[in-house]
Amino acid sequence: MMPASSATGDKAPPKEAATSASATGSLIIPQIAIAVFTETEELARTAEAAASDRRLQRTRLTVHGGGLPAAIELYGKGPTPNLIIVETTAENAALFAGLNALADVCLTSTKVIVIGHRNDITLYRELIEQGIHEYVVAPLDVMSLIATIGRLYKSAGAQKLGKVCAFFGARGGVGSSTVAHNTAWSLASSFDSDVLLIDMDLPFGTAGLDFNIEAAQGVMEAISDADRLDDVLLERIMTQRGERLSILTPPLALTNAYDLRETDFNGLIDIARSSARLTILDLPHMWTAWVKRLLTDADDVVITAAPDLANMRNVKGVIEFLRSTRPHDSPPKLVLNQIGIPKRPEIKAPAFATAVALEPSLSIPFDPALFGNAANDGRMIGETSARSPVARSFDELAHSLISGKAVSRPARKGINALAARLVGRR
Repeated sequence: MMPASSATGDKAPPKEAATSASATGSLIIPQIAIAVFTETEELARTAEAAASDRRLQRTRLTVHGGGLPAAIELYGKGPTPNLIIVETTAENAALFAGLNALADVCLTSTKVIVIGHRNDITLYRELIEQGIHEYVVAPLDVMSLIATIGRLYKSAGAQKLGKVCAFFGARGGVGSSTVAHNTAWSLASSFDSDVLLIDMDLPFGTAGLDFNIEAAQGVMEAISDADRLDDVLLERIMTQRGERLSILTPPLALTNAYDLRETDFNGLIDIARSSARLTILDLPHMWTAWVKRLLTDADDVVITAAPDLANMRNVKGVIEFLRSTRPHDSPPKLVLNQIGIPKRPEIKAPAFATAVALEPSLSIPFDPALFGNAANDGRMIGETSARSPVARSFDELAHSLISGKAVSRPARKGINALAARLVGRR
């Protein structure tokens, strides 16, 4: 396996470049034990931060000081973990002697990553010949360390995993489901992407109504027998809406209480990642352990809010929660919906953005006729009014989720563009 530094020819391997959260967002690292042995405080802090990251939540990662000698001493007395990461500043002779001693106490199934401080292609080649699985050059940031571990456990030729995006409303009735459903439709129809929409409002979800579909099976069948769930069963219980969009509808039965465990959706999400390029989670406005878990574990989060004080307070709280649980991820995308309701006092978008410390990605105007007609017909905005500004807004949000880039702002046209150019020349 090539190292993270990707050395070629006679050039020394470059230092590990900083890795963005979007580049590692879809990594799934298995349930393994990882031990990191450091020589510097910098790597120790990086490893401790990585241990709390959502991408390593299934692992058991421990951090030890003392570098390679400490690893040899510890595992001379007990079994080795699945992965050992050792930092070293030793010269070649001492390094190879230490690695040989470590090999004597390691299980054959244990993988070893060496983090060095020398950009040396000859050293890299010798380490690979000795059976070291990966050699990277310090310093590493948190995302680079996680990506290095992830690449080590990615099967050769494995299918690229899709992304998961969670949509959440700051309050009930702000239109989060409408935004989620229209964005899913836009992804499937305008960007030719395989999309899975999961309506997780189990008693009151609206996916069936919004898309005018009836499904005998859906979300509950997917999670009620998690041990049997695979891509074949998932395809059987999904409802198709067009060629690219698949939908899992909620049961809507009020005879049951939906008291779910935090991990009940884990199997479904894992299968969904391998089945669709992008999975849209339409989350209900509630604050339970499983909702918090899905928000934390998603690759992207979209918060929909109306421009009033209660929404602003709630958005600020959700953003603070996400920053604490997802410190190495990009901030959520904020959609301000129902802008311009007659006679309703509103907080202007700039003031809202200042208060929550996040710029809105979209501001969607209040248009009861457009949204009402679409809902009554069981169609999306792009189907009823494809050229409307609202439809273009959903396309922009969809593109940002696919590309990982910010929502683009439409260029000004006509006299406004001319005025802007003239002002810019002054």
